[in-house]
Amino acid sequence: MHSHDAVALFVRRIQLRSVVSAEEVEAMQQLGGRRVHASRGQDLVLPGHGVNHAILLVDGLLARFDQMADGKRQITALHIPGDMADLHSVPMPLPAWGIQALVPSVVLHIPHGDLRRLADSRPAIARAFWRDTVTDASILAKWTANLGRADAVTRTAHLICEMGMRMEAHGLDARDAFALPITQAQMADALGLTTVHVNRTVSALRQECGLLFEQGRVRVENWEALAGRGSFDPGYLMLDVRV
Repeated sequence: MHSHDAVALFVRRIQLRSVVSAEEVEAMQQLGGRRVHASRGQDLVLPGHGVNHAILLVDGLLARFDQMADGKRQITALHIPGDMADLHSVPMPLPAWGIQALVPSVVLHIPHGDLRRLADSRPAIARAFWRDTVTDASILAKWTANLGRADAVTRTAHLICEMGMRMEAHGLDARDAFALPITQAQMADALGLTTVHVNRTVSALRQECGLLFEQGRVRVENWEALAGRGSFDPGYLMLDVRV
């Protein structure tokens, strides 16, 4: 994907939740940055290390993570093309989180200064950026609730539904057939499970809902059954709130 196409995807994400004028859309589409290729497993941001740019995903799959004292990691968010994975770093450039490329990925490093000037000069864009970070917080809250209260199969079904819904909303794929090049070990780090447990839950969902992983893609034969099994209500994604 070209860099300007990724910026256009980011603007589309903003427009899912915010009403912005044609001039404001044009201003956001002028954003640019340094194009960087990241290898599988490469850390792009480390907790406690200052940054002066935000990361916009062009191609691939990114994970935001927290790291324990013993080095173990918990994935706290997955990011797809068009996501600015750490827009939060603009007001807080010393992040407590990290960002890692789960697969070979391409990102844009967009300078904080450019984003600040855009937000300072156009209050509607500042509010739209703010709303975008609120969405990320809403997703994090849902992940936390699922990790704390939902069983393994429900957690897994919910994650698949979320990623499918987000891919569809971005115009990248359909909710029941989409790219998700994630390993079972990476899923385990996102779901708070062992790889053996992930394998069992995926097998269970294959039987119940026709969930299939094939060469980095997900296919769901019975979306309604999967959504029901995951107790999935997309309201927390804030896809139908434009203010």
